[in-house]
Amino acid sequence: MSKSEQAYLDLCKRVLEEGNNRDDRTKTGTLSVFGHQMRFNLADGFPLLTTKKVPFRLIVSELLWFIKGDTNIRYLLENNNHIWNEWAFEKWIESEDYKGPDMTDFGHRSLKDADFKEQYEEQMKLFTDKILTDNQFAEGFGDLGSVYGSQWRSWNTTKGETIDQLKEVITSIKENPYSRRHIVTAWNPEDVPTMALPPCHTMFQFYVSDGKLSCQLYQRSGDIFLGVPFNIASYSLLTCLIAKECNLAPGEFVHTIGDAHIYANHIDQVKTQLTRNPKALPALKLKDFDSIFDVNVEDIEIENYEPHPAIKAPIAV
Repeated sequence: MSKSEQAYLDLCKRVLEEGNNRDDRTKTGTLSVFGHQMRFNLADGFPLLTTKKVPFRLIVSELLWFIKGDTNIRYLLENNNHIWNEWAFEKWIESEDYKGPDMTDFGHRSLKDADFKEQYEEQMKLFTDKILTDNQFAEGFGDLGSVYGSQWRSWNTTKGETIDQLKEVITSIKENPYSRRHIVTAWNPEDVPTMALPPCHTMFQFYVSDGKLSCQLYQRSGDIFLGVPFNIASYSLLTCLIAKECNLAPGEFVHTIGDAHIYANHIDQVKTQLTRNPKALPALKLKDFDSIFDVNVEDIEIENYEPHPAIKAPIAV
């Protein structure tokens, strides 16, 4: 059994057994614990969960979207990635430009009302098609504000300048590997009000030892069933990419979560997942590159990934 995957399954069990019932922003309700840490040795295999299928290509395109400093969902849609659609769609339906049927509380209503779900899917299709084909519309409604890509690559300073945190931290790893300041933060209090979703993964730090690069993420809020599997794989991939550029081996990914929660409408899915036995972890294959900023989706592959079937669950918006 993979120790890496077991760390995630142990978190699921802990929250089911010890979690506090809490209201939340989405009005869905959660079981939650505060403060949890998992460790993943990247030498044991790439930590992409096997107890349910996790869509690796979506993780890749989302991470490259962050790395590019992009904040517009057009790039994601061009890569058939729809995981940020709801937040951009919400911006459109709340604008004066929207003339369609009432989409208020679409996240909950589409789960309970089949007729409304059909209307919602029609409006979402119209929205995504316009993002892909209409430059002005994409500029107005596809951008999510100062989310991860912006904070990583274009942090705004009080002097009206910007800081490329990701580029600077890579340079720092190369030039001063034992520094304790290899840090990138996405939590900018001034920009939080303008973000479609304030950063859940707020800060990460790199650590070099014995020729290996490790990364620790602090995540303020973790949707254990849908979000956390993505976060584990995404930051493990980021660590491997930066390690390759810096001529280091991947070390550990350490995942520290503040509010670790299972949504009320994900509990049955988590219980189903816990009945499954983990399989061998897959292997990550990276093509050669000089800079992570030049990496494309086709440069990243996963091998020997044979997971259990996917388990569907609604996203809380």
